[in-house]
Amino acid sequence: MRSGLLSLIPAIALVGAASAEEPITFTSQEGASVDAFQGAFTVPEDRSNPDSRMIEIGYVRFPALDGADGAPIVYLAGGPGGSGTGTARAQRFELFMQMRQHGDVIAFDQRGTGLSSNDLPSCVSHVAVPETEPTTDAEFADAYRQAALECRVFWHEQGVEIDGYTTAQSVEDISDLRAHLGAEQVTLWGISYGTHLAMAALKTIPDEIDRAILASAEGLDQTVKLPSQTEAYIERLQAAVNTQPAAAATYPDIAGLMARVHAKLEAEPMMIQVQTREGVHPFLLQRRDLQQMASGLISDPGFAAIVLAMYAEIDQADSAFIASGIVGRFYELGQPIILRPMSTAMDLASGISEARLTRVEHEARTSLLGAYLNFPMPQLNGVWSGFGLDDDFRAAPVGDTPILLLSGTLDGRTYPDSQREALSGMANVDWVIVENAGHNLFMTTPEVHAVMHRFMAGETVDGERIIAPLPDLTDLPF
Repeated sequence: MRSGLLSLIPAIALVGAASAEEPITFTSQEGASVDAFQGAFTVPEDRSNPDSRMIEIGYVRFPALDGADGAPIVYLAGGPGGSGTGTARAQRFELFMQMRQHGDVIAFDQRGTGLSSNDLPSCVSHVAVPETEPTTDAEFADAYRQAALECRVFWHEQGVEIDGYTTAQSVEDISDLRAHLGAEQVTLWGISYGTHLAMAALKTIPDEIDRAILASAEGLDQTVKLPSQTEAYIERLQAAVNTQPAAAATYPDIAGLMARVHAKLEAEPMMIQVQTREGVHPFLLQRRDLQQMASGLISDPGFAAIVLAMYAEIDQADSAFIASGIVGRFYELGQPIILRPMSTAMDLASGISEARLTRVEHEARTSLLGAYLNFPMPQLNGVWSGFGLDDDFRAAPVGDTPILLLSGTLDGRTYPDSQREALSGMANVDWVIVENAGHNLFMTTPEVHAVMHRFMAGETVDGERIIAPLPDLTDLPF
């Protein structure tokens, strides 16, 4: 049985949410089932419009285990565009179940995702990028800007108040969720973009946040990452490669390899054949395509191994079988540009400060991956007139809320130093480095779970280092 003053919080949550919740059996992708509750509440789609239509925000609540007396733990998925309920069904199901020892766990679907999608339509634009003809970086960016302009009109015509899909309005949804649950405070648990949302909440509603666990953090002015930080990541990847004799012999100079292949494709793009469900599509592989695919794949070391093999094949064999197998995962071949409402609007709204944009553009001229790590940002920056958040939003949070920051040394999407910088104004941060871990670090080793539980129990874990297993960087998952 729960006891003490804090035990009232989960009890109140049950009363406050009961009228809008229904019992369900929640089943993971692996077939494990658990009793849970599915709930929802309504909010204005655009809080700045007094006549806004109302939309539904949904979640799944996993009740706390006996003896747990902490605030409800709200999971904030990454993306933007990830689903909390979808994450709970997948590989992290076990960790969601473990976290119930501290309080109710809420798999929260942010506006525009999962149970909160409200049937938002994707936009199939009339703008197509040629697939068999060379295009410049400027032409590629301009095509996406044209598509974004068209899609904003499309969403308005569909009755979607797209201007309401900002991180600032999602913070208000978190506050409404807390009130809906009947809780005085909530704990935030997020990864990647979910930490961006959590930091905005720490600024806007600090008294409603008990504590936070943030992994692979993205600061409020870090929607677009610095190319120089990506270069430093490639150096760390090389150091990891050098610890494995076979990998070191195969990839003695990653930066040189990438530069050679980029120059090769810049001089002469390769026509490849891409197999899709609809058939075989010819595709002209350009330097930009490789930069964009590599940017997506370097999130975790296992995927980075694919990047290394892809570059080596083009460099040494003058073929691109690996690249041809990946292109279809990044582009919807045979289709015009398709944009999804939530992810497009959220990134456009968070934007980038002028000072950071200037630095990104300067660094991108000579960096290996150019300006493609966060495409279509910054290419779409400012494309929607009158839309977006300002530099006050992008200023780092300040406060003393207890925070556990988990950073992987081989995270190719967000970088340890920039993660800590994003929280430099927070006075009570426990920073734990996970050696060899990438962006998706929660399930790399049980030691990550252990340090999370100790933090939730009130222990200090600042400065600890966890060593996760490093995958064989010559081994491909196919």
